[in-house]
Parts: sequence; C-alpha cells; structure tokens
Amino acid sequence: MASSLIKYGLLPQKGTAFFLCDLQEKFRPAMLHFDQIVEVSNKLVQTSRILGVPLVVTEQNPNGLGRTVSELDVKHAVGVYPKTRFSMLTPEVSSLIDALCGGHLQCVVLFGVEAHVCVEQTAAELTARGLQVHVVADACTSRSQEDRLLAFQRLKQIGCFITTSETVIFKLLGDKEHPHFADIRPLIKTTSPNTGLATLSKM
Repeated sequence: MASSLIKYGLLPQKGTAFFLCDLQEKFRPAMLHFDQIVEVSNKLVQTSRILGVPLVVTEQNPNGLGRTVSELDVKHAVGVYPKTRFSMLTPEVSSLIDALCGGHLQCVVLFGVEAHVCVEQTAAELTARGLQVHVVADACTSRSQEDRLLAFQRLKQIGCFITTSETVIFKLLGDKEHPHFADIRPLIKTTSPNTGLATLSKM
C-alpha cells in the first residue's frame, strides 16, 4: 500500500501488526469498563488470528499482576512478553519489530491498558520509529475517564489515529469479497458494547 494512503489512515493487511498491552486479571477491578474493553479486544484478537495479522502481547509484572485475561486466546501471538517498563518496547519486542510482516511493518494497531501510561508511552516510541499507530479507543481504558480521554487527545497530537475496533476490522478487509469476510462477519454482526466514549465527542 502506498505510503500516502497509510498517511490518511488505511491499514495494509500485510504491513500491519496488533499490539495488545497488559490486559491482565489484576487490573479488572480498577479499570473503567474493563469487561467491555476485554470484549472488544477479543474481536481484535480473533481478527488477528483469522487474517494472519501478527499479534504481540505484553504483560506488566505478571508475577504480581497475573497473566493476560482468560477471555483472550492469544496462543497464536508472535510472543507474550513480560515487562517492568511501561512501554511495550522492551529489548525483546524492539528487536522483534524489524522482523514483523517479513520486515515490512508499516502500521501498528494498539490496544490495552492503561491509556495514559503504557499505551501512550508505547505509541510515542512506535511513532518515533516511523510507524503509523492506530490507537483503538474502544479497546483502551484507564482507571479514570479524565486520564483516558486526555491520553487520546495527546496521542492524536503526536500523530496517532484514534479509532475503533470496527473501523480497524473493515480497513483490514477492504472489500466484501475478501476471502475471510465470512469468517469475520460474526465478529462485526453485533455492535461493540458501550465503553464510555460518548464524552470523547464533547471534548
């Protein structure tokens, strides 16, 4: 896909990777709309499996905070990487980036928690590496709505696209005649749950 189209928000299936940031069990009681965020994230995880989009998963201090929530089947992920730094770009993930998509990674679809900490710092580092980042607003959350929404504003300021799960899925499909459209259809047949984004349009 031409770089000009990527600049305007399109997603090349063969040049896109999904980054799932720290959706772990111990965060469940503290995060806003956590169950809904997991439900939306599950659509993206399944999409990555069906379309063959590489999935990179991190877990923040898994010994203390637990593993990725059981609702998400990430067995097909390129890897699940433990970390202590807030950005997902640990040395292991950083060295992996150049090999993703056969060395032709152009775009990263980023989702998880917390929007104003790990997601934001990951997006900044990916953007600094010249990658176009799409932050999935209905699959990202924080403990407070203020931190969450202001993070989306800052992410937009540094050049990220603030998007939704369904937008990402349709951009990757590109055409009703896509060979996996029928496999994806059940994921988009029902609209995503309310994740509190209505206030985003008022900011």
